[in-house]
Amino acid sequence: MSSSQIPFKPLNIAILTVSDSRDEATDKSGNILVDRLKKSGHFLADKQIVPDDIYQLRATVSAWIADPNIHAVITTGGTGLTGRDVTPEAMKVLYDKEIEGFGEVFRMISYKLISTSTIQSRAIAGIANGTVIFTLPGSPGACKDGWDEIILHQLDIRTKPCNLVEMMPRFLEK
Repeated sequence: MSSSQIPFKPLNIAILTVSDSRDEATDKSGNILVDRLKKSGHFLADKQIVPDDIYQLRATVSAWIADPNIHAVITTGGTGLTGRDVTPEAMKVLYDKEIEGFGEVFRMISYKLISTSTIQSRAIAGIANGTVIFTLPGSPGACKDGWDEIILHQLDIRTKPCNLVEMMPRFLEK
């Protein structure tokens, strides 16, 4: 079956904005991700804004990865180098497997746009309890680039030669 004959498989995706200062009205990055996932045919499973607190971040994402109806989580914010930036540390301990290529490709794409400033991004991804977790920087541009250039394609079963959706049933194999 060619990729044009494969039917799209919508996923349930949760969005987490990590911020001490944003609310629903000012959450540009989170709203960009919600808009893009819906336009792509996916469903918004949940959206929350959580302060830069490692334990609150873990608690929120842990609840989502425990829910078998949530297929993917995208976080935005808290990936920089300041003392308050703890999202990668909060997520990494939850992973069963890290997807190293995500951060590498994200920084490659980002380098073309912001040059060496991309070294300040600690964008990462992993799989936890069969759920894919993408951790993006908090800028609207980073969210657009991360979704448009990587996540959109990897969460589409029609993307060839391979994508994360077709592998999801096997993530929990022992």
